[in-house]
Amino acid sequence: MAELIIFYDGGCPLCVSEMRHLSKLDIEGKISLENIYADNFSERFPHIDQQRADQILHGQLANGEVIYALDVTYNAWALVGKRHWVAILRWPIIKQIADYSYLFFAKYRSTISRLLTGSERCEMCVINREQS
Repeated sequence: MAELIIFYDGGCPLCVSEMRHLSKLDIEGKISLENIYADNFSERFPHIDQQRADQILHGQLANGEVIYALDVTYNAWALVGKRHWVAILRWPIIKQIADYSYLFFAKYRSTISRLLTGSERCEMCVINREQS
């Protein structure tokens, strides 16, 4: 059983890129990745509001607790042994700035993606753990 389920936007090139990177590092299978736009998502996860999950990253810990935004990111990177990459995001004062920055990124991720990758959305961004 996964220690963390991440509910991500499978149509966002930047989101999928980060999930691919996490997937490569998750050699122990501690993280489960769930595309909020998968056909049966609402049936499998009725407690996760798809529209809200599109606005802010959602995660679920093994105990059932739902966490959000950079708390998901921090937990994910910690599970793959890269806590030091993101530890600063949870330090007092920096946490507040990082959280506001995340909310800006989340709101404008399509535009940011277009600027960085040339693509705002992808029809079918796929994360294939076997071919990563």
